[in-house]
Amino acid sequence: MIIVCEFITPGGLERLEQGGLEVLYDPNLWKDREALKAKLAGATALVVRNQTQVNADLLAAAPNLEVVGRLGVGLDNIVQPDLKTYGVQLYFARGINANGVAEYVLAAMLHMARNIAGGAAHVAGGGWNRGAFGGFELAGKTLGLVGLGEVGLRVARRARAFGMQVVASDPMRLAWESAVEDLEVRLVATPEVLGLAHFLSLHAPFTPETRELIRAETIASMPRGSYLINTARGELIHQADLAAALQSGHLAGAVLDVVDPEPLPAEHVLRGVDNLWITPHVAGLTAEAQEAVGLRVAEGVLRALGVGG
Repeated sequence: MIIVCEFITPGGLERLEQGGLEVLYDPNLWKDREALKAKLAGATALVVRNQTQVNADLLAAAPNLEVVGRLGVGLDNIVQPDLKTYGVQLYFARGINANGVAEYVLAAMLHMARNIAGGAAHVAGGGWNRGAFGGFELAGKTLGLVGLGEVGLRVARRARAFGMQVVASDPMRLAWESAVEDLEVRLVATPEVLGLAHFLSLHAPFTPETRELIRAETIASMPRGSYLINTARGELIHQADLAAALQSGHLAGAVLDVVDPEPLPAEHVLRGVDNLWITPHVAGLTAEAQEAVGLRVAEGVLRALGVGG
């Protein structure tokens, strides 16, 4: 039996069902961990998104489990050493949502540069102050990327098409790689990225080293009036320090698709801060990406189980 305990697209679910095995689909099952454990007793595969905590506690209830499919790219909710201990394979859809996230970053920069929503609201209210809503161009500005992986490279390519300069830091990249050279990305240390960026976009994984990478000390090293975008993990930012930087004007704006915790509590320090826009972790949730993720993970799970259809 294959258990899908979080949302999967209809195409992905259909592909799983073509494998010839029983498929139990309940997108809310993750909310009842004990019920999920009971169902797992007879399961050979488990398909999750980002809510289900897959660890030794859960795996102990699944003696026949062979594979876990992750509908997405982040693996924060999956304890990989525990999978290894229990002999369970992991399949996830690396890179499929990268285009969507990259386009979100460009949309965020354009949003902050041109303020179309603000101008439209101004006109809707009876105004016509052209001088207040001219904005500025991305061309000639410097985009700083912390992380130059699947998403970071796509952001760099799009930013270069807009005439931006791109600097980036990534310990896994070398300056002479063709992917870096061809885009004319300048690889430097993270402190230099922060010091040069008119726009700073975060694409690093959450690790002990990147926890609260953006805090009062590092924000102070960024140019006054610069902008921040985070589509990586909320834990990369000290959120009270970000709020203070926006309130002081040191940062001119920020767009966050990820926060800590998610969703934000009603009284969170980031609520009500001017020039801060928060979206509900949707950068990679385009229709195209979700359909592709569902199909890719379904294919991977079926291959791991040795069945087709």
